[in-house]
Amino acid sequence: MPQPVFRFAPSPNGYLHLGHALSALENLDRARATGGRLLLRIEDIDTARCRPEFEAAIYEDLAWLGLAWEEPVRRQSEHLDDYRRMLDRLTRAGLVYPSFESRGEILRLIAEREAQAPWPRDPDGTPLYPGSAKFLPADERARRMARDPYALRLDSNAAATRAGPLVWRETGARDGEVRATPEAWGDVVLARKDTPTSYHLSVVVDDALQGITHVVRGQDLFAATSVHRLLQAVIGLRAPIYHHHRLVLDRDRHKLAKSTGATALRTLRGRGATPADIRRMVGLS
Repeated sequence: MPQPVFRFAPSPNGYLHLGHALSALENLDRARATGGRLLLRIEDIDTARCRPEFEAAIYEDLAWLGLAWEEPVRRQSEHLDDYRRMLDRLTRAGLVYPSFESRGEILRLIAEREAQAPWPRDPDGTPLYPGSAKFLPADERARRMARDPYALRLDSNAAATRAGPLVWRETGARDGEVRATPEAWGDVVLARKDTPTSYHLSVVVDDALQGITHVVRGQDLFAATSVHRLLQAVIGLRAPIYHHHRLVLDRDRHKLAKSTGATALRTLRGRGATPADIRRMVGLS
């Protein structure tokens, strides 16, 4: 059996909170228990929100918690060519197409369809793409790509047909084999004209290139694994074992989030909390 390889992959768009601590410690504990390796990845493709001071705080907070990771740290912003290559592979296979609607135009199309019947939404509650861009003639696509902003979308029907039925091995939220349902997500965005990747594409590529054997992350990403399995299948990448752990919830039973002002680890540390206190606060012994 190959040595297990785990990873913790935060985004430097805010300070880490207890939810991040649980995920980081779950990865640390599982790596130690299996004699595995622990890698750190910085998911910083969102250049508008990611900031150097948040990245520096990630290293500080994780070291304080007791994590040690292998160097060098993989920063997504330094590997954009890796994502371009995989995107080109999908494009050559006929599995990607550009869409040109603005967010306002997409909302209008959804409203028109919902006037007739409820429009489907993905597992996160976002309406599926309602446009018909994948049917544009090739010459019109090329002309508009040279002139207009666009999003590159996965043709999910074509990809699913090529991949066939998919499953993944889960040891967390559901123990056993889970059937992937990528059709629930519609034609997801893989890149944009000014950004050569997306979360879905980059996480799949990174996990493969880093040799990740075990993906341990929050239950909020359980459904998205269907998209990741589809991308792995059509690109030709090995699927890791997945473990989706419970979430840390606030008093209103909502997931902790940077955007809603969840208390940062550095704040708790400043109030006198110890790493052992953090373990207890997230329900780990």
